[in-house]
Amino acid sequence: MISDLIIEKSYSTPNVHFNSKNGTLKLEGRSIPENPSAFYEPLSEWIYLYFENPSKMTTCDFKLDYINSGSSKSLLSILKLLKSYHESGKLITINWHYEEDDESIRDLGKHYKSILNMPFNLVEII
Repeated sequence: MISDLIIEKSYSTPNVHFNSKNGTLKLEGRSIPENPSAFYEPLSEWIYLYFENPSKMTTCDFKLDYINSGSSKSLLSILKLLKSYHESGKLITINWHYEEDDESIRDLGKHYKSILNMPFNLVEII
């Protein structure tokens, strides 16, 4: 089993806690790194290794309060990777959390949901 991936949040990057034992992948905070690929590629690599021997159910929680355009593209790549595993029969649920008055994060979640065609919940934080 692959070890957990834990990255503490910084001013420009979210907290990452990917737990291989219980199948939870969590990103929380702000995502505005100067080089989004450098931040998100290790996450994609971890997901690839994780799905060699995943939990029965994988739950992905995204609780991002701000995302720049570069991060949005990198997140979409990760979501498409998750979709490919979903299409191969893996049980995956995406939970996209957004503050009740944050239309931009909500709308980004709606956009991702519309193009992924997999279990994707929009979760309003009140």
